[in-house]
Amino acid sequence: MTRIFNHLPGSLLTVLLLSQLCSSVKWLALSHTPASLHINQTQHCKLLPGLISSQAQLCRINLELMQTIIAAAREVKKTCQKTFADMRWNCSSIDIPRDSSKYTPDLDRGTRESAFVYALSAAAISHTIARACTSGDLRMCSCGPIPGEIPEPGYRWGGCADNLHHGLLIGAKFSDAPMKIKKSGSIANKLMHLHNSEAGREALKEAVVMKCKCHGVSGSCSIRTCWRGLQDLKDIAMDLKTKYLSATKVVHKLMGTRKQLVPKDIDIRPVRKNELVYLQSSPDFCSKNDKLGSVGTQDRQCNKTSIGSDSCDLMCCGRGYNPYTEKLVERCHCKYHWCCYVTCKKCERIVERYVCK
Repeated sequence: MTRIFNHLPGSLLTVLLLSQLCSSVKWLALSHTPASLHINQTQHCKLLPGLISSQAQLCRINLELMQTIIAAAREVKKTCQKTFADMRWNCSSIDIPRDSSKYTPDLDRGTRESAFVYALSAAAISHTIARACTSGDLRMCSCGPIPGEIPEPGYRWGGCADNLHHGLLIGAKFSDAPMKIKKSGSIANKLMHLHNSEAGREALKEAVVMKCKCHGVSGSCSIRTCWRGLQDLKDIAMDLKTKYLSATKVVHKLMGTRKQLVPKDIDIRPVRKNELVYLQSSPDFCSKNDKLGSVGTQDRQCNKTSIGSDSCDLMCCGRGYNPYTEKLVERCHCKYHWCCYVTCKKCERIVERYVCK
């Protein structure tokens, strides 16, 4: 391994060393994998950050799978940050700095934020694999099965369905592997992460919709060819965000002959498998606090006219905000010319923005 390290670029070496220390969703460190690294030899599996031995073994068995999983890691980071862009906690901590030894406590302490990240990660990896089967990027799988039920008149099954079954099977095998290692982490945290990962996959199952393509003379759509496909990951993330907001606080408690996660408030019904759970309360994320994993909201942009979580009052935690102006250059006065192009002018306008004090 030392000989391999000696020939690596400095940035990649840092990521590899970092991967030995991360204590949260380790495989998300794959989002930092250089685009120039193509996984086409078994020794490349040693160069991937954040993998435990069973994940590395899966890499060696199926090299092409890793390109899909790397894509999933990048998608998790992008989708998480976009989904929470309007809230105090904006998922910035999921993009761990290369010079840091571990994820910040908001993802390590068993909070509802870590619950969301685990759920989204599990959903994303299965989602990406299912779609890769459909697109032909994975030779190990192909289109999903044709539904057994007879479609309505004017509809017929066809096309290439997303292979959800394969995505769930391989995704769970890969993403749940770190939580099944006996020597690492507390049992309560492992149970929480396993539950939330399964909740993410349940959200994925609920995101299967019927997609159709029309056929007929002059676009009459007299016949529709349909297949089962998954909604975009951003839509699944929004569903999980709703579950994040209504997540249940649980405790690790002896129930009968073994300890289980049960709601902290005894009058709350048992938690369903598609709901998120957390063990530790979160900070308000108003002020910077490294021990709690809060980066604060100072200098965050806010919306003066909003009454939601992105409002200047809520985002700035009552500290007030500072205005500034920004010049925007936009396309305007567009005209369509026959046939077939559009010409536009460029217009400038000044907009007022606001950032938290």
